[in-house]
Amino acid sequence: MTYEKLQFNIADGVASLTLNRPDKLNSFDRQMALEVIDALDRCAADALVRAVLITGSGRAFCAGQDLAEAIAPGTKIEDILTTQYNPIVRRIRALKKPVIAAVNGVAAGAGANIAYACDLTLAAESANFIQSFINIGLIPDSGGTFTLPRLVGMQRAFGQMILAPKVSAKEAESLGMIWKALPDEELMNEATALAKKLATMPTKAIALTKEALNRSQGSTLEAQLDVENELQSIAGRSHDYNEGVKAFLEKRKPVYTGA
Repeated sequence: MTYEKLQFNIADGVASLTLNRPDKLNSFDRQMALEVIDALDRCAADALVRAVLITGSGRAFCAGQDLAEAIAPGTKIEDILTTQYNPIVRRIRALKKPVIAAVNGVAAGAGANIAYACDLTLAAESANFIQSFINIGLIPDSGGTFTLPRLVGMQRAFGQMILAPKVSAKEAESLGMIWKALPDEELMNEATALAKKLATMPTKAIALTKEALNRSQGSTLEAQLDVENELQSIAGRSHDYNEGVKAFLEKRKPVYTGA
C-alpha cells in the first residue's frame, strides 16, 4: 500500500508512524485508518522492527474521527468502528513489540483512546486529552471504556467521559493516564530515544510481558500465576535469556536479538 496520509519509516529498529492530516488535526478518515492498519501489519511481520513509535504531524496528535466523513450518506458508525478503530486498537495490543505514543498536541476522542492503548505514552506539556464523544451524543469507543477506568478508576473515567474536560498532559501524568509529560521541545527526542532503547532490549521478554498484562485484565490471581508460569517458561528458553545471563556473568553488555 502507498501511504498518502501516513508517514512511515524504519530506522535503528524503530518503525515511526506519523499521522499526516495536519490541516484536519490528524482526524481519522477511512484512508488514514487503513494506512495505519497496514503499517501495523508491516511492523508485526518485519523482524527488523523491534519497537513502534506513533505520533502526529503539525500541532495535533489526533482529533478523533473526521465527522464530515462520519455523517456522509450511507455511513454507519458501527461500520467505522468495525473496519477502522477496533482493528487499530487490537493490533496495537496484540503486537509483540512495544508501542510508544508521542502525543504532540490535542488527543481527542478516538485519538486519546488510541494513545491510551499504547504501551508507553509520552506527551508534550502543551498537549491535552479529551473524551469528546459526549459532546456529539456518542459513547467513548476505541477501547476507551476498557482502558480509561483501569488507568484512573471508575469515578474519574465516568467524569471524563460525561463532562468531557480537557486534561492537561501534566494532569494526565499525575493521574497515571500516561507515562510522562515533557517540555514540548523535548518530546520527540525523548520518545525516539526511548523507542531506540526498547529496540535494543530483550524484545521477546517485552512481548511476553505485554501478553501477560493483556491476559491479566480478566484474570484471577490464581489464573494469573499460571499465566506467569507459562510465559516465564517460554522466556527461560529464549536466546535473550541465555545471552542476558551470560553477559551478566562475563560482566559485559548483552546483545539481544529478540529470539
